[in-house]
Amino acid sequence: MSQRLDGLRQAGRTSRALVAIPIAWIIAVSVIDVLAPPHIHLGPLLVAAPAITPLFGGPRTVGLVAALAVLAQTVIGVLRDPDELLSANHQAQVIALVLVGASLVIFCVVREHRAKELTQVRYVSETAQRVVLPPLPRRLGPLRAASLYIAAEAEAWIGGDLYAAARTTSGTRLIVGDVRGKGMTAVNDAALLLGAFRVAAHRQASLGELVAYLDRSVCWDLMEPGETGRYGETFITATVLDIPDRDDRVQMVSCGHPPPIVLREGRPMTMNARQPAPPLGLGELTDPSYHVESFPFVPGDLLLLYTDGVTEARDSTGTFYPLAERLTGWTDSDPDVLLGRFRGDLLHHVGGHLDDDAAMIVIERPVA
Repeated sequence: MSQRLDGLRQAGRTSRALVAIPIAWIIAVSVIDVLAPPHIHLGPLLVAAPAITPLFGGPRTVGLVAALAVLAQTVIGVLRDPDELLSANHQAQVIALVLVGASLVIFCVVREHRAKELTQVRYVSETAQRVVLPPLPRRLGPLRAASLYIAAEAEAWIGGDLYAAARTTSGTRLIVGDVRGKGMTAVNDAALLLGAFRVAAHRQASLGELVAYLDRSVCWDLMEPGETGRYGETFITATVLDIPDRDDRVQMVSCGHPPPIVLREGRPMTMNARQPAPPLGLGELTDPSYHVESFPFVPGDLLLLYTDGVTEARDSTGTFYPLAERLTGWTDSDPDVLLGRFRGDLLHHVGGHLDDDAAMIVIERPVA
């Protein structure tokens, strides 16, 4: 919030400084026009002053500059030839300045109204993200965590990617996923799955039982009452993990989602599932058995979970973002530092704008 206020104050100071440009233009045109030979008329150039003011000023500033331009045109007429003040040509120039100034003021009023609406939309979107997809806590028992979400939609803060963590009596359970589709429907589907995970993750069920419950939640909760023919229309790829507090092996069930990466002393290791399950929401069609796999996660390691918006991000030549290759040699031990470096590298790869939402979380098992 303080950064926003500082930005607004800086913008206000810049706008006030830039007002000197149209005022200086009015003064310069007026002086030159008065001193110029009688057959030279520079008064029409005064319209440039109010025309450029909306670039940095609001309705009041534009109205002030337009009024100064009209006053200057009148003064020019008086000083050059008082009789010219009543001529049709001079009156037409004054009327043109008034009309242009009034039009620009109306334009600025409409622009400010729309800017306020956009600010409100951004606020609502940001609030929705904090409610539906809050950042992970910095501490999850003995683990340290950091999370990052980059929405692809312009002016959006949240989309169909999801992640969450829940503490149990013996460890931490994590989920990262990606909803099929985009827009508010995807946000709603993500919220439903996150709610089901937060309710069930604390129970003493096995990881396979938890994933089966999540699959049933996607199958049933995302359908309208009475509908029976929409199985498979909505599905969510996901990876669900159980990280014990006192064991160096992580349990994992992969449901059609990109594999986790363990970063150990600058060496990335991709933990591909040998028996992946289908995405959540397809259980009624495939009747899957959820195979729980495991991989080592020792003190000093960093565990990276992400969505396909990361690995499918393309540069200007169509080349996918090589996540494991880029991570090679990164020895950052702090999750927040690594995510900050990753964000800059990813956006640099795509030229500043993603075509799909991207989420990433980093978990560190600190050295005791």
